[in-house]
Amino acid sequence: MYQQTQDYAGNYATAQKEGLSQNELESRAFICTASALNKIKENWEEEKKNLPEALEKNKMLWSIIASAMKEDDCPQPREIRNNILQLAAFVFKRTFELLGEPRREGIDILININMNIARGLSGNGSD
Repeated sequence: MYQQTQDYAGNYATAQKEGLSQNELESRAFICTASALNKIKENWEEEKKNLPEALEKNKMLWSIIASAMKEDDCPQPREIRNNILQLAAFVFKRTFELLGEPRREGIDILININMNIARGLSGNGSD
């Protein structure tokens, strides 16, 4: 857990140096976690052992986002905040299901959610 926190902190520091906006940074984080999950899905037999770690990283990302939505000074409108919190609850539920019963096809929804959020954050909501 400590190493993961260091990795995320390092990513934030790198992003600041590169001049990335908060939305760009978050978009990249969602793409990164979706890519890791997709790699496992596409190479299930060889990669399924890595599913718990990938799910934990995804859960950590969603925990950060959910925490931000709960902050008093969050700039997002209440409706959007509530929608994101409901989405986070769904992601957490699916994560725990997959940890208990790993299924290749169960990963798709997490990948799709992350990629859709990434597109929205990057301002590219259409395909």
